[in-house]
Amino acid sequence: MNTIRRHHTDYWFTLLVFGLIFFGLIMIYSVSKYYSLDLTDGATDKLYLTRQLIWVVLGFFVWAVFQAIDYRFWLKYSHIMLILTLVLLFLPVILSPFGLVSAGRWVGFGFAKFQPAEIAKLTFLIYLSAWFGSKEEGSAAIKQMFVPFLVVTGLVAMVMLLQKDLGTLSVLVVIAASIFVTAGAHLSQLFSGVGLSAFLLWLAIKIEPYRMERFLTFLNPENNSLSSGYHIRNALIAIGSGGLWGLGFGQSKQKYLYLPEAHTDSIFAIICEELGFIRASFVIVIFVLIAMRGIRIARNAPDLFSRYLAIGITSWIFVQAMINIAAMLSLVPLTGIPLPFVSYGGSSLLILLAAVGILNNVAKHQKT
Repeated sequence: MNTIRRHHTDYWFTLLVFGLIFFGLIMIYSVSKYYSLDLTDGATDKLYLTRQLIWVVLGFFVWAVFQAIDYRFWLKYSHIMLILTLVLLFLPVILSPFGLVSAGRWVGFGFAKFQPAEIAKLTFLIYLSAWFGSKEEGSAAIKQMFVPFLVVTGLVAMVMLLQKDLGTLSVLVVIAASIFVTAGAHLSQLFSGVGLSAFLLWLAIKIEPYRMERFLTFLNPENNSLSSGYHIRNALIAIGSGGLWGLGFGQSKQKYLYLPEAHTDSIFAIICEELGFIRASFVIVIFVLIAMRGIRIARNAPDLFSRYLAIGITSWIFVQAMINIAAMLSLVPLTGIPLPFVSYGGSSLLILLAAVGILNNVAKHQKT
């Protein structure tokens, strides 16, 4: 079947993404009112809402630019993307002695702060998409790439471990694995990769006392309810308090400085508390619909490079969302990664919208 440029993007995919962003603005306002009043000495309750609105406006322009750039543009520069990924991941380590790094992973220049790892997600998946896209799908050449793939992914993983950011590392590994599997990885390679990942995860937990403490807290949060278990305990209290239908919009109790990171990583717990688990489940449904539209774009992509781009971006959005939500439900240990498009934060939103723009451009070139 010939490839015909449709000249328009996947409107449903775009609508779902920007619908989540609009919903996020509403919830950020509700969750952060007390924080805003506290920081401004009662002057305004819209401090975080105003800041997020600025990021949304900037993000809209980023999305508009990236969805207008032909996706094949990124293929031209894919050879430098691995180097760029490693440079970005090393940046906090390099700049830390100069006092430009906070919380181990945030780089700040004046009033501006960003997470290099967020950009690295995009550059890494572009590199992998071009690398696997240069081989015939499902061919022997793909299967022979298993060891080089492990070496490259392992190198990225080691740099991420230096930043002690296991949550972002998990997302990066899933992005890489999803592209490799789509390209035609053998079943035995898949099981070998899962086994190796499990071993490395165990090793990462074993060698860092704080990770072991967090893991033990995950297994039994009641043992450390006032220390390492405080965060997840209050998240579960928020979700339990909301019940099926919630306490009502703006009526959360946990947002009054009880639940840490309530407007960022923990926002889903407040959504459950205020709107109830049934209505909060619609957030999960929207992420599922986004994943379905992303897979549809990948299935109809005009070439292998664009197919892997679509798969990588879709898996990034969906898996990060599911890890965040699962952490709030105490199904996985706390990871410290935001809920895509909903949590407060600029660097994550801008890079995600850049990725969405690239996926929109792939959709313009779908087979018809």
